[in-house]
Amino acid sequence: MKATLTSCLLLFITLAAAAQTPPVVNAQANMVYVSAEGKYESAPDTAMVQFMISAQEELAKDAYSRASQEAEQLRQILRTNGIDPKSAEIGFFSLQPVYDYRNPKRKVIGYRVTTSVSLKLKDFAKVGSIVGAVGEQEWAENVSLNYTLEDIDAAKLRAVDDAFQRARAEAAAVARAGGRMLGELSYASVDTYDQVRILAAPMAAGRAMAMRAEAAPPTAEFSPQKISVTARVNTMFALK
Repeated sequence: MKATLTSCLLLFITLAAAAQTPPVVNAQANMVYVSAEGKYESAPDTAMVQFMISAQEELAKDAYSRASQEAEQLRQILRTNGIDPKSAEIGFFSLQPVYDYRNPKRKVIGYRVTTSVSLKLKDFAKVGSIVGAVGEQEWAENVSLNYTLEDIDAAKLRAVDDAFQRARAEAAAVARAGGRMLGELSYASVDTYDQVRILAAPMAAGRAMAMRAEAAPPTAEFSPQKISVTARVNTMFALK
């Protein structure tokens, strides 16, 4: 068993190393090979507010009815902030029995309705009021906020361009050092990856109720964290 675990670990390390190693390019006469990294930082264009609506009652129909009332409260919050309720997306909906585990027979003592909601906001000025209003509701659970970049492809192209310019400049420097001139590009490969997005810690339901209505929201005057996109290019240029 120990030998199997060791083999798996070695395989994992080998694969991880291979994923970070640029492709092998056979050395060729009158060619120069350069690998370079480029970066592009962009302000996020979308705020993602996520939370759960929950309701629990003794009867399933009552739990469903209460959840419907809570959903209507959410729609009113969105309308008050000038947001179309249709922009909110439902991730899942569940209706499950609640058991009394202290009873050996696991008696059903109620039913719980849970649904997840995601809301994308382009107007960051509305983030504070939405998060605050939702967080005040007793039915809101696991309220969280993070910022993303939906137009990630444009940022990747900018990062690739930066990486290629760096690679070309380094190749040109090598050519000059050798008394040669840089020729045309004969080979290139590209890898891109974006920064891992860090989610804000969930806000427990009811925490926002302790805030004064006139107080500024926690996100006021702060700038969303920028999204960083990195590209690595592996190039080969001819030497004149």
